[in-house]
Amino acid sequence: MNTKTFLAKPGQIEAQWWLVDGTDKVVGRLATEIAMTLMGKHRPTYTPHVDTGDFVVVVNAEKVALTGRKWEGKRYTWTTGYPGLRTETAGQRRARRPDRILRDAVRRMLPKNKLAVRMLDKLKIYVGPDHPHQAQQPQPFSTSGK
Repeated sequence: MNTKTFLAKPGQIEAQWWLVDGTDKVVGRLATEIAMTLMGKHRPTYTPHVDTGDFVVVVNAEKVALTGRKWEGKRYTWTTGYPGLRTETAGQRRARRPDRILRDAVRRMLPKNKLAVRMLDKLKIYVGPDHPHQAQQPQPFSTSGK
């Protein structure tokens, strides 16, 4: 018996569209499932060097949850190019840019290479219940967690 390992080629796998409602979902648990879907690890045809993942549309991103006291204790830092760091708490970020909380969590779970940029482009995050991707007919995404 001669079995061959399947390796996908670019453009060979057709991407699906998934719709996720972020209401009361824990950020880290939701981000891991989104990252796995963006990478394509949920498929038996997963190939590490090819983007075999699906599109994910997240609505109600401002309603995601953090456990414990992370809204006050978790800090996000970034640089502007000038000396010193800018910093803000998770609660301040939710008030200013609520979609960035989930996007940063997913981005940090993706591989650190050029392919991750294309995977992250497939993530569409929206504040509120509306999104402009009705034509793609996204399927409801069932998460195993809360």
